[in-house]
Amino acid sequence: MRNIGMIVAVEIEAVLKEYGEAIRVIEESGYLIHQYKLDDNNLYVIHSGAGEIAAAMTTQFLITKFNTDLIVNFGVAGGLNGKMKLSKTCIVEKIVHYDFDTSEADNCEPCRYLDYPSVFIPTTKELVKKATTIVPTLSSVICASGDKFIADENKKIELNKLYNADICEMEAAGIVLTCNKNDVSCILIKTVSDAVSGGVEEFKKSFDESARICIDITNQIVSNI
Repeated sequence: MRNIGMIVAVEIEAVLKEYGEAIRVIEESGYLIHQYKLDDNNLYVIHSGAGEIAAAMTTQFLITKFNTDLIVNFGVAGGLNGKMKLSKTCIVEKIVHYDFDTSEADNCEPCRYLDYPSVFIPTTKELVKKATTIVPTLSSVICASGDKFIADENKKIELNKLYNADICEMEAAGIVLTCNKNDVSCILIKTVSDAVSGGVEEFKKSFDESARICIDITNQIVSNI
């Protein structure tokens, strides 16, 4: 049996529809935790709210409180190139925290954490490989993560050019950095809710369906890992 933590930024309704009534709902430390059974595994789901800080805090809470040995994050993301079309689902292979910058003080590249050899921070390689075996249509991607909702097409194109990033969102850096620090595996599944030329209106229009697609694929993977 393993304990799995699932971090949900803003797509909690899709999770509740997918899994139904929880076997237990726990209120602690300002969180509402929905506990489910997946075969012999415990699944703890938390609605973290948006942003890197909220995601990092929630990740550490799940690891510390429930001794989770796997953190799962699913959600919607913005597409940064022509391949990342609306409803395209992908798995994050590595992330770049594009609004982190200590370059002047540390004499390094912008966006680089000194614990890593480059600006790119890896997720769990073995799980990326296994997930793409379970769902062969998944693309492995680079995720540009920061505390900004990116609607502007020019900014999306810039992120793609700077980092060869495929998608952008607001939680992955906090989750991956925290998992790596704790030596806990993580897997991040994202579905495009607004393509490179899409903006806020496309995001709002496609949000529910993109979240539904993402949790369905995420469940296929988590149930078979």
